Amino acid sequence: MLFTSTTQFAVLGLVLIAGWLFGLASHPGGRKWRTRYSTERDAHAAQVKDTETKLSAAQARIAELERENQRLTSAQPVAAAPVTERAPYRPVAATAARPAYPAGERRGWFDFGNRVSTRG
Repeated sequence: MLFTSTTQFAVLGLVLIAGWLFGLASHPGGRKWRTRYSTERDAHAAQVKDTETKLSAAQARIAELERENQRLTSAQPVAAAPVTERAPYRPVAATAARPAYPAGERRGWFDFGNRVSTRG
């Protein structure tokens, strides 16, 4: 017989229990993990498809802008419109300026109507 002492049987028991615990810890799981994996795989595939769609739209826009840039580069320059002279600035006399509000009108905080705030 291979195992003759109590210590050998105790070590055998510990090894069996350790193997059992290692087997439980390394078990790939059941249906829950497979469903999580398939859900994640489908979400990743949808993300990749969305990214490819956006990328193709961006590449189409780049091609369109490059064609427009080429067209504008090869186009004839537009003649500038003639500049007209403006009348020189003349300051207005202080007596000719009109007041912001009619005389005697009281304005409230932040210019809200005729009501003056009474909060103190």
